Amino acid sequence: MIKGAIFDLDGTLLDSMSIWDTIGEDYLRSLGIEPRENLAEVFKTFTLEESAEYYRTHYGVILSVEEIVNGVNGMIEDFYRNTVTLKKGVAEFLERLSKNGVKLCIATVTDKYLVEAALTRLKVRQYFGDIFTTAEVGCGKNNPKIYRTALAHLGTPKSKTVVFEDTLHALMTAKNDGFSVAAVYDEHEPMQAEIKAKGDYYITDFEIAQI
Repeated sequence: MIKGAIFDLDGTLLDSMSIWDTIGEDYLRSLGIEPRENLAEVFKTFTLEESAEYYRTHYGVILSVEEIVNGVNGMIEDFYRNTVTLKKGVAEFLERLSKNGVKLCIATVTDKYLVEAALTRLKVRQYFGDIFTTAEVGCGKNNPKIYRTALAHLGTPKSKTVVFEDTLHALMTAKNDGFSVAAVYDEHEPMQAEIKAKGDYYITDFEIAQI
């Protein structure tokens, strides 16, 4: 039986990846401008500030970069506070782990205040001892520091702690650092065959997941 669980948030617990497919177009439309292209693809490697500058140079948006960034962030914040949902079966799965004495925490790239807002509204915040973000630890999920920090908080043996992730690169970071890993299916991760092969567990439905 496992003793600890470290959960990614977006695409793992929350059905939230869809916002990144449309946020670029949605923001333009909020200004009354119709997009000419797939902005999710254009912005794939952009920072938010670079995306804002693109709006200014390619779409004639007269707002400042700071104003655009604040506008996009406001839409994202509204999504987490009011709209985002849990993946099917997540609440029951967390309850089951908690009743079995498994210690839980979050390791995410999402800002902590948004995580707190979403998990509190969805009535699952109480299951997690703490929330760790890549911004707080100072590096992304290509570095195992966030998982090591979470493990230190849990105080559980690494051999009995599972990291839950929906993207291949993050899953491999944890696995290569010696964690057991649970690959969680999300339609936005195209490399499903690879993630399934690398995971010690593969979860397509939390309602029937066995860890």
